[in-house]
Amino acid sequence: MGLIRHYDVIIIGGGIGGLMCAYRLNEACPEKKVLLLEQGKALNKRSCPIITGKADHCLRCDPCAIMKGMAGAGAFSDGKYNITTEYGGWLPEFVKEEKVMDYILQADRILQKYGAGKECYEPDDELKLLCLQHDLHMQQGRVKHLGTDANYKTMLKLIKAVEAHTEVLTEAVVKDVDRDKHIVSYTRKNREETVSGSVIVFAVGRVGNRMFEAWCDRNGIRRFNNQVDLGVRVELPYEIWKAFSSRIYEPKILVRSRQYGDIVRMFCFNERGHVVTENTDGILTVNGHSYKEESKKSRNSNFALLVSTRFTDPFNKPVEYARSVAALANQISGGGVIVQRLGDLERGRRSNEQRIQFGYVKPTLNAVPGDLSLCIPKRQLDDIVEALHSLDAIAPGTANADTLLYGLECKYYSSRPDCTDFEIDNAPGIYALGDGAGFTRSLSQAAANGLLVGDIIAERKED
Repeated sequence: MGLIRHYDVIIIGGGIGGLMCAYRLNEACPEKKVLLLEQGKALNKRSCPIITGKADHCLRCDPCAIMKGMAGAGAFSDGKYNITTEYGGWLPEFVKEEKVMDYILQADRILQKYGAGKECYEPDDELKLLCLQHDLHMQQGRVKHLGTDANYKTMLKLIKAVEAHTEVLTEAVVKDVDRDKHIVSYTRKNREETVSGSVIVFAVGRVGNRMFEAWCDRNGIRRFNNQVDLGVRVELPYEIWKAFSSRIYEPKILVRSRQYGDIVRMFCFNERGHVVTENTDGILTVNGHSYKEESKKSRNSNFALLVSTRFTDPFNKPVEYARSVAALANQISGGGVIVQRLGDLERGRRSNEQRIQFGYVKPTLNAVPGDLSLCIPKRQLDDIVEALHSLDAIAPGTANADTLLYGLECKYYSSRPDCTDFEIDNAPGIYALGDGAGFTRSLSQAAANGLLVGDIIAERKED
């Protein structure tokens, strides 16, 4: 083996968490030699054929331009930045709430420096009371909506700033990390390469959780299983939720099902947005985008409605469970995602092209009409239908027959490794952060986690 290039810090993953970690290291200790490895493409080279109008269905590109690449899966999200510790992750379990909030605000100021707006939607106690009167529980927080288009421009500028002091390699797929020697093996342009780092940071995001979990298992790293969320993306006329979205932009509402006592959460609201397809290692799921530019807006709004499940012994593979359910939906739809009218679901019949075409809600995604009851487990499906009718009490029309349900939407929250100050136990000098390590589930907390770990590394005493 020839001479291996050595770095002070190697960051695996170019999402918001990895970028903020590199940014902070550049600020705090510019003398450190930092390398960032990203398995996807550069942001300006990420192009989804569906979004560009070159295809009407997912072509299963590798790497997926929506899920992988610089700025991570958040690059093409609708750019919601939640300034709160009430939701968005579990950082307050590791750091005092006021410190988490301070880091969220630090990240916000950095994003503003590179073009993000200052305007915020404020909490609304009147709407919260309306929810409580119907046994619905709305989480409160200040919310910024950057928009898919504006968020993209901000991330381009942030990446350019990071690249001024950090070596960034895209399309570099990490295969392994030697826990003891700190040697990182990766492939790039069909070549196998190795580098070493005094400090290594896993910032792999949700799309990298399988790789990270496999690494933990190979190295005997204990993990705590987080919940997995499984459900649908709901699409309906914009006017139905306008009273909420015009005042707080995103209603994050928890519903406890009466039948099972499960928690169903409404989140990731996209006013006048679009339903989109995501490709995670060959499994197609759905998500939502929305834009700032008026010409890109639709007549519909969409949101996720997910059932949270936390498994106990003996089952310890929640991510694989959700992936298997999503894979079944792909099989039933002939390789795509399913769309079904709520009215058809409740009548026990599949939707077909004619029923979708004559419905009053015109889909923004070219999905396959079908029957969600053939792939979503009965318990979760019962929860979802009950939640839609509960939400109908505060936003009449939510449970209309023509409301569209796309399946599946899944949120995988990686198993969290045992750690101390985000340094993995029994792996000195190796850190983990963000969604892929089970600490966060939002842009704001992932960004805060990146800055926090950057500070921890900057203050670290060399061995």
